[in-house]
Amino acid sequence: MGAGFRQLDLNLLRVLAAIHATGSVTAAGRQLALSQPAVSHALARRREHFGDVLYVRSPSGLHPTRLAGRIVPAVVAYLRALETARAEAGTFDPATDAVHWRLSMSDLGEMLFLPPLAAALRREAPHARVDNAGVPSQSVASALESRDVDLAIGILESGHRGIEAEILFHERYVAVTARGWKPRGSGAAGALTERQLAAASLAVAAPTATYHESVQRMLDTMGLAERTVVHARHYAALPELVTRTDLLAIVPQMHARAIAARWPVRVWKLPGVAPQYDVQMLWHATAAREPSHAWLRALVRRLFARDGEAPASDRGPAESVGARPRPSQR
Repeated sequence: MGAGFRQLDLNLLRVLAAIHATGSVTAAGRQLALSQPAVSHALARRREHFGDVLYVRSPSGLHPTRLAGRIVPAVVAYLRALETARAEAGTFDPATDAVHWRLSMSDLGEMLFLPPLAAALRREAPHARVDNAGVPSQSVASALESRDVDLAIGILESGHRGIEAEILFHERYVAVTARGWKPRGSGAAGALTERQLAAASLAVAAPTATYHESVQRMLDTMGLAERTVVHARHYAALPELVTRTDLLAIVPQMHARAIAARWPVRVWKLPGVAPQYDVQMLWHATAAREPSHAWLRALVRRLFARDGEAPASDRGPAESVGARPRPSQR
């Protein structure tokens, strides 16, 4: 960018736009609430800057030179765009405004969160568009910082400066089996003992964007890593896997509820070492006060926050609320 361009004064550009609109120094002054000498002085400074008289007097008013004819319409368009951006920055009307949000959810998050979110958007923000980028968890912070993603939802943690977060709810892992599956031996109704879990053949989903390492740690601690006979890449495969086989799947409780509503399955509590976790939404601090972004966060909060666990307003930096494995007792 040249030094001459950097020296352009916004107020002087407004004078050019007013003269262009009115064809008169006097009328331009009235429009801008400036005296005629002040407008004439501003025009003289612009003439000096561009090395051109810019406007030529005639009986019918001021007429732009060829240079002004090229420059001033661009100045007018720039000022209008700047004013529009300034006005839009302070307001957002979901019923009429078009907005394009880029989210990051895992395959499981897409299954659980995207349908109710899309339904709410169709009702309340019919001109909105949503993409799910499905960024791997270790890349979410950089994607938010680069604005490739506006909001991330899932089992996430970040110590990156500038990333803010809010816990939507606390969750735990459970077991899902076919409805007729029976554990070996006796135990509490609806709950598995460590011995019963150790006797089962397991199915675990571990997609790149969502895999929660505490599940693997639990299996390693219990010496059950070798009991995993099916390692699926997507949670969507698990319902049919358990209903057609004797496999036991370890899944988040929210997913278990969704499976149980559609498939003939039974949900079991895991032993005391079952991992728990926080489901969060993450965003970059630069979007914290942007009206459309604040509206989207409020919608996500309204749809998915539960058990009174989400705060009434946005939380602070993510490093204070990172989604680390929680103790087995609440």
